[in-house]
Amino acid sequence: MKKIFIFVLMVLVFGGVRVDRARAGEVRDERLEGTIEEVLLEQRKSVDGSSWYYQEMSFRVDKGSLEGDTIEIKNGEMGTTRTERYEKGDKLVVGYSETVEGEMYFYIIDYVRRQMLGWLLLAFVVVTVVIVKKWAVTSFLGMAFSFLVIFRVILPAIIEGQDPVWAAIGGAVLIIPASFYLSHGFNRKTNAAIFGTIVSLMVIGWLSKWLIEMGNFTGLASEEAGFFLIESGGGVDMKGILLAGIIIAALGVLDDVTVSQAAIVTELKETDKSLKVGELYKKAMRVGHDHITSMINTLVLVYAGAAMPLLLLFVSGGLSFSEVINYEMVAEEVIRTLVGSIGLVLAVPITTIIAAVSVKKKK
Repeated sequence: MKKIFIFVLMVLVFGGVRVDRARAGEVRDERLEGTIEEVLLEQRKSVDGSSWYYQEMSFRVDKGSLEGDTIEIKNGEMGTTRTERYEKGDKLVVGYSETVEGEMYFYIIDYVRRQMLGWLLLAFVVVTVVIVKKWAVTSFLGMAFSFLVIFRVILPAIIEGQDPVWAAIGGAVLIIPASFYLSHGFNRKTNAAIFGTIVSLMVIGWLSKWLIEMGNFTGLASEEAGFFLIESGGGVDMKGILLAGIIIAALGVLDDVTVSQAAIVTELKETDKSLKVGELYKKAMRVGHDHITSMINTLVLVYAGAAMPLLLLFVSGGLSFSEVINYEMVAEEVIRTLVGSIGLVLAVPITTIIAAVSVKKKK
């Protein structure tokens, strides 16, 4: 109950942080959600060897200012080979804009995927509860609090013009103790993991800042960064946002490593209470070595999988490996991976020695 009370208190404290995104003269396009009731017309179009489907569809609006209305939307008027082919029953997000003269425009943005994601979340919850049992509840509270801090504290602070790095550090200071204690309980193991994470995160932050400056990164390698810079009016430090992203991403990796290493030390001590600090450290580090090597490989594979289309694009263009990694969008991820790996490697011995000293002092 103590953990749940702390979580609720934090929600009440930080839940009121909001972002007022309304700006004088800002043009807004509404997003409608609904279902395709009928495909009225479908034909193939082709230009210069490329072909796609052109469709005219009857669309029932289920959410938005036009809820309950049936409108006609078109797909593929200026199509490419990437143009989707929609069918009756598909649930879509449709953009809706209206001119000063009252002329309405509708355009398809994306599919509605919330229901599928909801079922996936439910499966995740069920599997976790079955395996982890009572600790699953507090773990989910910790995860929810992390999301709360990111979306209600860190991101609003950056949008309002605060230093992205300090926003990320401030968010990390809130996330680390709350999520760690909620997920792993109030004990020496968790204390050691928290201290190990904080020290390692400081190293990652300093190293990332130095490398970003030395590598002349702009923080504008992705389209999303460019769009946000335009949206914000150019008053945001994009290098700082890049650094803030590295810090938050590293925090997720360090959580796993530091808690696992502190738990190993605790279990070793429980198994043999005569072990001294040096012996505890050596035995725990044997397991830590395996943890480090497997985690580093995991980081590389996760990035390669996520960036597969980008890497294929570069390779298919006949670029060499040295040319590919020189592109900023790739180099950013290389720094993210390598700096995170350095922090991970350092977190293991740091957390291990802190945990070994901590459990040795326990009466």
